[in-house]
Amino acid sequence: MKEAGTGSAYEELLYLPHHVSDVHPRMAMIDRAAQFAPFAALTGYEEAVDECIKRMEEEVENEYGKD
Repeated sequence: MKEAGTGSAYEELLYLPHHVSDVHPRMAMIDRAAQFAPFAALTGYEEAVDECIKRMEEEVENEYGKD
């Protein structure tokens, strides 16, 4: 590592070769991409929110009438 003030302390790491595993096969690009794809963390959440909005709108309409 370099001393403070002489450049990046980790500059030497930039020039190391990329690690290739002897044990694990390389993952297919489509499988790797799937790891970063958006997902629904809370299954059914959107439907629950939509149902809640619908009920609230119905309550407001019943109490105050339609516009």
